[in-house]
Amino acid sequence: MLTRKAARERVAPGSWGAHATIGAAVRAAAPGAVVSVQPGVYRESLVLDGDVTVVAEKGAGTVRVVAARGPALTVHGGQATVEALTLESAGDAAVLVRAGTPALRDCEITGGRVEVTGDAIAVLRNCSISGTDRTAVHLTATSRTTLEDCVVRDAGGDGITADDEARAECTGTIVRGVGGRGVHLSGSARGRFTRCEIRDARTAAVHAEGASALVLTESRLHDSGIGVWLGGTAGRRSAGENEPRRDAASAEEPATSRSHAVLLDRCEIFATTNAGLLAESEAAAVLDGCHVHDTGRAAIVAAGSSTLELDGVRAVDAGDTGLAVSGDAAVQAREATLARSGANGVYATGDARLTLTDCEIRDTAYTAVHLGGAARATLADCRIRDTPEYGVRVCEQAELTARDVEVRDTAMTGIRLEGGDAALRGCRIGRAATGVSVRTTHRPLLAGCEISEIGGVGLEIGPDTEALVEECRIDHTGSTGVYLDAGSVVRIDGCTMTGVEGSGLYAGTGTRARVRGLVVERPARNGVFVAEKAAGLFEDCRISDAGYPAIYVEAEAGPVLRRCFVSGGDHDLVVCDGAEPVIEDCRSDGVRDATLPQGTVATPSATVTAVTGGRPEAHADEDEEQTPEERLAELRTELDRLVGLDGVKRDIVGLTKLMRMVKVREEAGLPPPPLSRHLVFAGNPGTGKTTVARLYGGFLHALGLLQRGHLVEADRGDLVGEYVGHTAPKTQAVFRRALGGVLFIDEAYALVPHGQSNDFGQEVISTLVKLMEDHRDDVVVIVAGYPGEMRRFLSSNAGLGSRFSRTLTFDDYASEELVRIVRYHADRHEYECGEDTVEALHRFFDELPRGEQFGNGRTARQVFQLMTERHALRIADDLTAAGSGDLTTLLPVDLPPLEAV
Repeated sequence: MLTRKAARERVAPGSWGAHATIGAAVRAAAPGAVVSVQPGVYRESLVLDGDVTVVAEKGAGTVRVVAARGPALTVHGGQATVEALTLESAGDAAVLVRAGTPALRDCEITGGRVEVTGDAIAVLRNCSISGTDRTAVHLTATSRTTLEDCVVRDAGGDGITADDEARAECTGTIVRGVGGRGVHLSGSARGRFTRCEIRDARTAAVHAEGASALVLTESRLHDSGIGVWLGGTAGRRSAGENEPRRDAASAEEPATSRSHAVLLDRCEIFATTNAGLLAESEAAAVLDGCHVHDTGRAAIVAAGSSTLELDGVRAVDAGDTGLAVSGDAAVQAREATLARSGANGVYATGDARLTLTDCEIRDTAYTAVHLGGAARATLADCRIRDTPEYGVRVCEQAELTARDVEVRDTAMTGIRLEGGDAALRGCRIGRAATGVSVRTTHRPLLAGCEISEIGGVGLEIGPDTEALVEECRIDHTGSTGVYLDAGSVVRIDGCTMTGVEGSGLYAGTGTRARVRGLVVERPARNGVFVAEKAAGLFEDCRISDAGYPAIYVEAEAGPVLRRCFVSGGDHDLVVCDGAEPVIEDCRSDGVRDATLPQGTVATPSATVTAVTGGRPEAHADEDEEQTPEERLAELRTELDRLVGLDGVKRDIVGLTKLMRMVKVREEAGLPPPPLSRHLVFAGNPGTGKTTVARLYGGFLHALGLLQRGHLVEADRGDLVGEYVGHTAPKTQAVFRRALGGVLFIDEAYALVPHGQSNDFGQEVISTLVKLMEDHRDDVVVIVAGYPGEMRRFLSSNAGLGSRFSRTLTFDDYASEELVRIVRYHADRHEYECGEDTVEALHRFFDELPRGEQFGNGRTARQVFQLMTERHALRIADDLTAAGSGDLTTLLPVDLPPLEAV
């Protein structure tokens, strides 16, 4: 097959048969013809509007087209090609493309800009554009332009500008030595730059604003004012833009797989005099695998309402902060490294939102992560280390959520809260002057955290600060493990301390602490120190081998110590004069100078109340080991001593017999019958539900069906969290304390408030149901409350009915039983009630209204207390004449009026 050779026109001034000007040759050329130009300088303005190729016959640099005025080359249409020409102009534009699809190859354009406008589609390959005092390349309207292996340099204004709806695609192109911006996108322009180098731009290497979109891939931006400057709504996709359009032309729509239309992929930004990347207004961008380093100011700045996603970004050696976020900007960073910054690693303020996942922040000049204003930050699986100040500092109204974050090698505090709020879960703080310091009006949470190798205090709770501390471990501190400053209100559940050089827990003046399941091993000073006027509950605590008295209670302090156990050391308990602790079921073992009853297991018979010094009086047989049968008999006696509750007593005895049979079958290798040990206690307040629950745990422990048989009391406040994600950990922590014993949930119906289907209480129930199934042999759960409300509670979740198949009903006390309760308390406190007083008591309780305020046994105790007060007032006026009978006898006149109860 023969191919027709393209027609050829020659341009050679002075030669026979050739054209004198390029313009003449072009006008004479047929469509598709080639115009071959001999070396020389052609002072003309070339206009192309058809399919023609103009080429320098001897190659680049041999043909110069110099325009006296206007563009050296104007393209009005057609598919023209220009090769190896030098195009010079002293005007605004050296090359003007108004329409068509021209291609320029190996051309040098100088003295004026390249302008592509209209709907033209232009391609420049291996071209050089230089020497203009304004913008070098200007793309406008709906034009499409491709630059491949080009050099844009020495422009007084910007290097490449695209506005309106222009599209630019640059590959292997260098932009350098410009007085403005290397690349400027505005309007709805789109730009894609691959393996480009943009340098020596006075204002910014790249500036995208308006509603423009930008993709930079494997490009280097350096030695400029700002590396990348994003403004306006650059990168924000509008509705319907999630799927990018594609043109047939070479300059395709820049697109990313993300929700933003600005993408920097594997780019390097360095040696800037200002920020490496600045996003402001409503700009949005994704940085993937980028390296930002050696910036004069901050490496990455997000301001205004901008949005950034950083994946695998390294921002190092910044002259200022590594990552700065302000206004209401939002930043998400994954697997990022922020290191060797001249200020903070991360600084967030205003209403900024920040999420860091699997990031490393290290070697900072100031605090590694600083949160101020109302900034909100979430850190997960991050590593923060090597800072001369704080690892993380949360100030003003900022909020921090941290999960599995490691903070180490900080010269000051690992994590410090100064007015902000925080939820720390599974965090590890080590090698710091202070582990965690909290001073705020909020109620921060620390759960499952480890604090170790601390020079001073492990955890410091500031004055008048509230906090929740759950399942934390504190190892090797140079001072106190947990320091509660004056007036603080703290809940500490299931925490462990070892190797503390000071006291394990210091509760300062006026503090109110609720401490459960605390373990303190080998503290150099006290295990627990309760300062003057401090109060609170210390329950199920274990202290071993303390260097000073394990528990020290200062004057005017009034803590409740319940089921605490001390082993080893010289002293288990020291109570200063004027202190009023309440000590229940506490014991010690192996203590040289013991105050508490001795033995490894605390039992109700060893209860000591209101100890103010010295060794409390103990039961004669308290140090003797009891057999299971002896313990069962003792518990049965205590059960029988309870006033009333005949039906409940029968149920408990019956359950005990049934459980014994279960135990015998198990020992015989037989499977146990399908039996649920969990119970519902339905009854009004004051009917003895808590006491019976404690005895039930004792029965099961004596039978060997529960490891400890202890009672853990809880209510809605102990189980329901204060924010999303807090409820399940709180419930799990309470449940763990009850393992081996009984979890008693009073007013359980409060977990399902009327008309609130989305209440956090539903999460408690779902969590409990799963835990009860996972630990069916390790715990007994008893739910208690008003009979009607408990029926509603059981119907709120399908799993509750099958797990709570047995209900024990606690009836209200009759008048006769209430009188017996009053007489019981009178006997215990050495008061006497004559027959007339007993009859008056019967009449009193018969007439007493049984409304919402009626408390059954509690009401009886209240009546006894009021009688003793009125008795004291009655005989106080003439104590000298009072005989011993007067001091102990309660009379009918001592009964309070009905309205006083």
